[in-house]
Amino acid sequence: MEWYNAIMNTTLTVDKAGRVVLPKPVRDEMQLRAGDSLELESSEDRIVLRPRRGESGLRKKQGIWVFSTGEPISAEATDGILRQIRRERELSFLGNGPVRVSRRKKRR
Repeated sequence: MEWYNAIMNTTLTVDKAGRVVLPKPVRDEMQLRAGDSLELESSEDRIVLRPRRGESGLRKKQGIWVFSTGEPISAEATDGILRQIRRERELSFLGNGPVRVSRRKKRR
């Protein structure tokens, strides 16, 4: 199993049931877990597998969580959400944010 420029080259064996096992480094890199679905594309002498992600649009890209709606988000909408998040954070720092109840018992 060898990596070249973030591309893995390895040989997989198909078992009697037609299954192959994806190497753990690939599963980890692609964030694949048991039960995840893969999309298969085959043409000529090539097979390509792609993870089928849920409808959430949230996925990790180069170590950073990225949300994709499939449609562009306007700068105004983004700015509005950022202002709201910053305001909530400011209120939280000032003690005006959501009250959190401590579950620890008082010592006597």
